[in-house]
Amino acid sequence: MKMDYKSINQNHGYYIAGFVDGEGSFNLSIKKRKDYTDNWKITASFNVSQKDRVILAFLKKIIGCGTLRERKDGVVYYEVTNINSLYENIIPFFERFGFLSSRKKTNFSIFREIVKKMHKGEHLNKEGLREILELREKLNLGIGRTRRYSIKDVIN
Repeated sequence: MKMDYKSINQNHGYYIAGFVDGEGSFNLSIKKRKDYTDNWKITASFNVSQKDRVILAFLKKIIGCGTLRERKDGVVYYEVTNINSLYENIIPFFERFGFLSSRKKTNFSIFREIVKKMHKGEHLNKEGLREILELREKLNLGIGRTRRYSIKDVIN
């Protein structure tokens, strides 16, 4: 369901944006899948993990989409992977309530471009897929980032 982000209480919106600025993540995952036509599944995702389920349930309620799941060690994940939900809920929410850190602003900007391209179906053709994978290379730069598959693995 498309969120009416203009009706969100500003205190709640800025609280969530600040929380996500520190704890959230925007990602694009690639998985090898033999049951897919081109053997690759590409998934854009927004997630936040915490041991405090209450905060994540609040986040889900305000944003209006996504799922909560809990690991055996008590860590709870709030995740949105549906491309329409990312396009209609996540992107407008964070466009309105923005981030303070330059790193999160940069990652969100890249993620927004990826989601827009995927929403248009550009990941379904070779050129669009290449553009999305090139954007992915700029996403979440820094220590600890690992990539199982490169652009060459997917395109070839």
